Amino acid sequence: ANQMSASLVGSEMCIRDSKMTKNEFKMLVVSDSHGDRKILENLLNHYQKKIDLFIHCGDSELPETDKLFETYQVVAGNCDYDSAFKSDQLILYENERIWITHGHHYQVNFGLERLALAARQQRADFCFFGHTHQLGFEMHNNCLFLNPGSISLPRGNYANLGGTYAIVTVNPQAIGIQYYKRNFQPVTELRGHFKKFREK
Repeated sequence: ANQMSASLVGSEMCIRDSKMTKNEFKMLVVSDSHGDRKILENLLNHYQKKIDLFIHCGDSELPETDKLFETYQVVAGNCDYDSAFKSDQLILYENERIWITHGHHYQVNFGLERLALAARQQRADFCFFGHTHQLGFEMHNNCLFLNPGSISLPRGNYANLGGTYAIVTVNPQAIGIQYYKRNFQPVTELRGHFKKFREK
């Protein structure tokens, strides 16, 4: 197995649709699909015209050359052995810093302290991760930490949902979070809303 260094070995990429900043954008965040290519394809087909950024937080168990990753921004998980995957990725989009990592290098099964420190070093506004197969989100030091849960092999209190992903809506004033099941139906109680501490 190719185990990458736990240091921040990533890349910074800047994505711009136009020179003008939009008032609002949407990100779909998914993780830990573990070979379930069909669900990633279904999400793409269903949301292609509604979502600005598709993000996969690792353990896809697909090759880096898969056509899906022409659209999904993806990182390596502990079950991804293709060395072409990045261990983390910083995306600059609409004046936001979006940092993606799988989480295993930061021992996220035992807490978010190391992840939070790394996110702070990246000056991240958003930190998306997976690995635990358990969904959750919290705002910490003006950074949204979000785990979408596993889309294919969920664990924890919401395992009975059969797999989840999250859609994060961002505008200059606020951030909205909504979790969904594999059938694209929202889970009413799994949502959040945060006012931005500072506008950009």
